[in-house]
Amino acid sequence: MIVRGEHNLRQGRLERVASRHDHDPPSGVDTTERATRRRSSPKALLVAADVGALILAINVATTIRLIIGSGFDADALRTAIALGVGSLPLWLLAFVHNRLYSTRFITRGLDEFRRIVHAVTAGTIGVAMSAFALKIDLSRSWLVYLGLSTLVMVSIERAAARKVFDHLRSHGSLLRRVVIVGRNAEGLAIQQMLANDSALGYEVVGFVDDEMGGRAVGLGADAPVLGSLDQTMDVIDRIGASGAVIAASAMDLATSNRLIRELTDAGVHVELSSTLRDIASDRLTVRPLGRFPVVYIEPVARHGWRPVAKRTFDIVVAGVTFLLALPVLAAAAVVIKLDSRGPVLFRQTRVGQHGLPFEVLKLRTMVVDAEERLAGLLSSNESEGPLFKMRDDPRVTRVGRFLRKASIDELPQLWNVLRNEMSLVGPRPALPREIEDWGTELHQRLRVKPGITGMWQVHGRGVASFELYERLDLYYVDNWSLVNDVVIVAQTIPSVLARRGAH
Repeated sequence: MIVRGEHNLRQGRLERVASRHDHDPPSGVDTTERATRRRSSPKALLVAADVGALILAINVATTIRLIIGSGFDADALRTAIALGVGSLPLWLLAFVHNRLYSTRFITRGLDEFRRIVHAVTAGTIGVAMSAFALKIDLSRSWLVYLGLSTLVMVSIERAAARKVFDHLRSHGSLLRRVVIVGRNAEGLAIQQMLANDSALGYEVVGFVDDEMGGRAVGLGADAPVLGSLDQTMDVIDRIGASGAVIAASAMDLATSNRLIRELTDAGVHVELSSTLRDIASDRLTVRPLGRFPVVYIEPVARHGWRPVAKRTFDIVVAGVTFLLALPVLAAAAVVIKLDSRGPVLFRQTRVGQHGLPFEVLKLRTMVVDAEERLAGLLSSNESEGPLFKMRDDPRVTRVGRFLRKASIDELPQLWNVLRNEMSLVGPRPALPREIEDWGTELHQRLRVKPGITGMWQVHGRGVASFELYERLDLYYVDNWSLVNDVVIVAQTIPSVLARRGAH
């Protein structure tokens, strides 16, 4: 009777969480029971968007082939279009195979793009093999155009979908309800991170922990302790959560293994923290070590061709951008002179790589005696630690506000890059007085050259937290790669176009 009761209880749990199994759509599509109450499935909408992007890519490839090709008659045109449309299920199968509909595999945009490249390659090969099997004489140039246009169209469509999902998440939609197992320092840090970044797609309902009582206060929401560790499954059933995030350091080995077995058997999404923080996921490889799955951490390679490639990237991009920006700099110089007295350029000593000082160049956006006025404004500082940040700084001129908003004031730093004093991407160049208040760990950022843009400018600009400033800079230094530099430069462009400049 007891065995049968336990079997029925587990069977009931499995039925209640049947909808929790994988096949998640990307960018945080909700798979909880609440999704059934919506008129349309986000995953279905994403599939429809992919199909639309594929059809558009087929037409673009065909149009390009007609414009720049020859010998592409009406019959060949109809055959190519028919084969392209007929191969849509093949394309979607390639997308499914490359996990483009599973959230956990495409959390980062870069990971999603890599999988898109693999899927497009497989899809293009599949179209070619289908043409061969059907004995269709298909233009090889059309296949090349199809692959390239599909890569572009699907990448744009997925980027737009990610923006839509992020917007919906920020308004409380498409969030996965989860509990955090373990209310220690690690569990609290995870809860605060998820509360601060809705784009991650989680709604933390509360904690389960053996230390009952008290509340863990996150950013904007309280997260209560809902039960003990032994009650984890009951808590998840009661609140209708679809997942659990386990803080590995909050419990012993036997407890975590028992919980993971119980939760996964019931179909609950389980995520186990690695106790690591600020280590790029692409540096981690899970491999077996006897009966233990261990995480191997790849060292950051900074030698050989990599520094040469980074310097070449800096020179080419900074040189081209500087030449293109000359008319803008000339116009800015005129309006600065007309707006207020003083030089056009602002020169200031900053601390560069290995602690060596250099003179950073910027367009002047403040009154000439701005440095002398700083002491009287320190009480109005809106930032933490050694940083000074003031949204309505009275020292900023009228023209300066626009130049800062559009990030035009940073353009002269391209000359610092060409002089090898700065890089396009790197930590913010610090003032000597700021370094006096740095902790020992933060001095690690001096191992690399400061940059015009970086993770702080892309992800933390406008946020007053000095801890975030420190974490983002150290993350960049510890996980540097040329690919990350290219991604950060690409992310900076929309930030500038959206006028999310410095305050």
